[in-house]
Amino acid sequence: MSTYLDRIIALSRALGAPGQDLVILAEGNTSIRTSQDRMLVKASGAYLETAGEGDFVEVDLGELVALLEDPATDDQAIAAAFDRMGRQLGRRPSVEAMLHAVCLVEGGANVVGHTHPIPVNALLCSVHAETLANKVVYPEQIVVLGSKPMLVPYVDPGLSLARDVRSRLRDHIASEGSPPKVIYLANHGMFALGESEQEVLRITAMAVKVSRIVQGALAAGGICELSRQSAARIDGREDEEYRRAVLAAHDGAQSAGVAR
Repeated sequence: MSTYLDRIIALSRALGAPGQDLVILAEGNTSIRTSQDRMLVKASGAYLETAGEGDFVEVDLGELVALLEDPATDDQAIAAAFDRMGRQLGRRPSVEAMLHAVCLVEGGANVVGHTHPIPVNALLCSVHAETLANKVVYPEQIVVLGSKPMLVPYVDPGLSLARDVRSRLRDHIASEGSPPKVIYLANHGMFALGESEQEVLRITAMAVKVSRIVQGALAAGGICELSRQSAARIDGREDEEYRRAVLAAHDGAQSAGVAR
């Protein structure tokens, strides 16, 4: 348990570092799967920048999924369930805990980071939000984010958003063959779905860079995107798969360092 706690604290502080401009105040949240059926998730009101041992709660993924699947579950039922968890665990889980459960269970992630980066939100709060999901602008974007991120129109955080993302995520996996590495939430922020905390950091950094490039291209007169054929070719190239393997190996070494 302490290993997972150390890892999620380190990730949270990295995402919350003021110089990153990813979150302010108590914005954003993180989670890590601790077993097949459980996760550590940030407590409501905790700051990522100063996250410590008391700022996370371990919750049952199965319980959250059951609440999502029960048609009788409404916002009041969620509030009652989270209040009960708060009494049992000492802190109430973040309102986004339901969505973290979706990303871990349906999205196949082991670690999730939710942030509100200024460059990303500048696009997500504009008429160009779909650009982040529908246009590929350069090869490294594909290596880290994949060729098809997912964009979700605005839904209020909580039960409704978790259910909407779950439905869209299932459709995405059915059509694309795999879950996205990043889920963009219009007028809200982004979720990075990683195998490790290092991959979450990498996905977040690349999403920020892509957003800056897109904004620069728009300011320069318009986006010259890569064709779908080029994107698919890059996505399946042997050298790009090798680069992904090298990055994953580096992530494993970094995680082992934290565990020691």
